[in-house]
Amino acid sequence: MDKTVAEVILDQLSLLGVKRIYGVVGDAIIGLLDAMAKQDRIEFIPVKHESVAAFMASAEAKLTGKLAVCTATMGPGAANLLNGLGDAYSDKAPVLAITGQAPRNKIGTDYQQYVDQQELFKPFATYSANLASEDAIVDLLQKAAQTSLQQRAVTHLSIPKDLFQVKTDAKARALPTVIEGTASFQTEDLKEVAAVMKTAKKPIILAGAGAKKAASSVEELAETWGAGILTSLGGKGLFQESTSSLLQGIGEGGNPHAAEVFKQADVVLLVGVTWWPEGYVPNNARIIQIDTHFATAHKGIPTELGVNGKAEQVVPLLLQSLEGHQKNAAWNTQIEEAKVKWAAQNEEEGQITGSPIHPSRIVRAIERTVAEDAVLTLDTGDITVWMNRNFRQIQQSVLFSGYWRSMGFGLPAAIAAKLVQPEKQVIAIVGDGGLQMTLADLLTATRYNLDITVLVFNNGSLQMESDKIQAAGDRELGTQLTNPDFVQVAEACGWTGFRADTDSELESILEDAIRTTGPVLVDIYTAQAFFPETE
Repeated sequence: MDKTVAEVILDQLSLLGVKRIYGVVGDAIIGLLDAMAKQDRIEFIPVKHESVAAFMASAEAKLTGKLAVCTATMGPGAANLLNGLGDAYSDKAPVLAITGQAPRNKIGTDYQQYVDQQELFKPFATYSANLASEDAIVDLLQKAAQTSLQQRAVTHLSIPKDLFQVKTDAKARALPTVIEGTASFQTEDLKEVAAVMKTAKKPIILAGAGAKKAASSVEELAETWGAGILTSLGGKGLFQESTSSLLQGIGEGGNPHAAEVFKQADVVLLVGVTWWPEGYVPNNARIIQIDTHFATAHKGIPTELGVNGKAEQVVPLLLQSLEGHQKNAAWNTQIEEAKVKWAAQNEEEGQITGSPIHPSRIVRAIERTVAEDAVLTLDTGDITVWMNRNFRQIQQSVLFSGYWRSMGFGLPAAIAAKLVQPEKQVIAIVGDGGLQMTLADLLTATRYNLDITVLVFNNGSLQMESDKIQAAGDRELGTQLTNPDFVQVAEACGWTGFRADTDSELESILEDAIRTTGPVLVDIYTAQAFFPETE
């Protein structure tokens, strides 16, 4: 019994490949922090608010697909994690939260800050347990890690504060190696799916991030089947712009000419996407969905046939099944016309001039200046829909809050991305409202001298909400912001600050900012432009 529970926790997490834990110091986790201070395998990344710690863990898990970890004290600390864990839960990111809990002899009493954490975390955590014995720590950690990684889920362990420094016989052990077959499907298994696909006269493929390893096969399938390709925000950049069947995005912020095409579809194949753009979808289409976790992926989509498997395994087999299929030439012409029309309009929108600077013009400047393999982190709000509408993604990785759609995601995600992939160019694209929700963590980037660039669409408004209020004919209240001088705030935090007031100087300022070493913020004077697809 030569190791404490806290030391065994770190041994186990290290075996799982965990390199850092995000969190805020608190009384109930002091024992864990003491153990972390005495080793150098796992780094503690202290942040200003627990929600940021959970956002950072979610962003790391989304970027790497590996287990990411955050920690907090009991009571308010644990409660503050929930927003970021909601993001991880909604976007199926494998995140483990470790929280301190009341001492064992105070659990269930009126002890200060005590709350039943298993009930607190229940909406988001697929597995949540309270450690009752020091000798159970490895079993609980293994179950949590396996659940997170196999189900791409949030898990949670609460540890009574008096247990962290108790000695235990438990020893860390690696997770079992799972050998996945490469041929779990045969063409015959997909006979019913292929039969439905062959009935299509107006087929559409809706692809998301889960189609990444099958992108080339999806393009071939679209060509053979005569289908258009639409993408979710997570699926942008998977396909070459030159792909004749590519219509780009759909829904709020997507290709506005694709909506009329999509509504005519008679068979829709969803590949690696759990998003169904209500309001833009066909009424009577037959829907087929491919996902590795179909049972939790359909999310209310009116799917007729579900295929529980990897896109890279299933799509090539469907391609074989459709060999010789007769395409609908008129449908392909309609798809191409919508593609060409939007390409011209998108190019035109990116050339809008003036000051304040139009969001489309800012997006075009971002497109022209960021590296092809950059990591872009998007906050939630008006900037999300403008980026979805106008940004012509190449090979950039884009992190965003998908289903949870929380403001405040952009800056924490950028900090995590740079810690995880220091060799990459990392750009956070945020609104003025979203940035102010996590503004204190500018200092976290300062602490680690992170070479990130934050681009602020500063229009003094919660513009997306303003647009929706205007569209509904209601009166606005609370949408206009009281903003600080973001450059002065950034500089006070040790950042380099730039300001862009006109579109004529925008590219040169962004280039200077990206070249500047260390954390950099660019305050962009942005027009309060009404988003054209607002309903």
